[in-house]
Amino acid sequence: MEPLPHPQPAPGTARRRARDLGIIIGPAATGPFNAITDVPGVRVGHTTVRRPPDVHSGVTAVVPDLVSPHAPVPAGVFTGNGYGKLIGTTQLSELGTLETPVLLTSTLSAFRVADALVGWMLQRPECEGVQSLNPVVGECNDGLLSDIRARPVHEEHVRAALDEASGGPVAEGCVGAGTGTVALGFKAGIGTASRTPELAGGGCTVGVLVQANFGGTLRVLGRTLTPRSVGVGAGAPIPADTGSCMIVVATDAPLDARQLTRVARRAVFALARTGAAYCHGSGDYAIAFSTRPDGAPVADAGLGPLFEAVLDAVEEAVLNSLLAATTTTGFGGRTVPALPADPLLAAAD
Repeated sequence: MEPLPHPQPAPGTARRRARDLGIIIGPAATGPFNAITDVPGVRVGHTTVRRPPDVHSGVTAVVPDLVSPHAPVPAGVFTGNGYGKLIGTTQLSELGTLETPVLLTSTLSAFRVADALVGWMLQRPECEGVQSLNPVVGECNDGLLSDIRARPVHEEHVRAALDEASGGPVAEGCVGAGTGTVALGFKAGIGTASRTPELAGGGCTVGVLVQANFGGTLRVLGRTLTPRSVGVGAGAPIPADTGSCMIVVATDAPLDARQLTRVARRAVFALARTGAAYCHGSGDYAIAFSTRPDGAPVADAGLGPLFEAVLDAVEEAVLNSLLAATTTTGFGGRTVPALPADPLLAAAD
């Protein structure tokens, strides 16, 4: 189970993203990579952990530059449905600051990942003398396709994701924390998107990254798509009433913690556009942070374009997570099909 930071598909096998298929969501332009890394000072790293057929897991790191307990960034968190193990949420809510990278992984690996994140942080030069810090780790249950009880994500995988985190294009689909996840009846994974809305006083960038693993029925531009309707539903049905989604939102707009909580709320709301069921067993969370800890916050009355941009970016990121994923056979011989692009091409017509 060697760490595989930012694995890329083999030549000729890359799948198209939603925008490549002509699916344009919302009026705002994207950043250059249409990814959370379009926000200056934000990097992403993945470590994919595979031992076919039983293990399909990993860890994903969203890393704001130089974040530490001595240099926290303003942040907010919103819980759509709290059936989850989001580590660090109470202090994040209480203080409105983020002081570590945000890591995503599998449910039963979350606690090992948090411990590894603490160890990595304490060795950073900017954490010299630190005696307390609040690791933030989100999770989704990848037990449908991966042997979750094996807890295959270890310290070396966490450190690889953090150390290899980079800007630029972000690998999507069956990678990192999304290696074994399933959403809306299809194989899913990591997805990302960005927008550059105009706010009062100038423009800004907002980027999102999703770990998609939630139930419901996929909707694309108002059209409902199921595995059976697109010709890939011959296997055993996938439970529609369980799952989760972790959403990370980054922006360079100068927002305070209260405003970032409002942003996080919209990120969870956006899942409804894609057909999310928000079921009893779903842990649906969003964490939003700003890379601008100084400066006067944007007036609340001027936040409308940013809210709309977040809704659009989350919807597109979920679609990207589905389109980038590949059909996977995993634990117990269960197979989850990828979403074929042709039905989305038809929906875009």
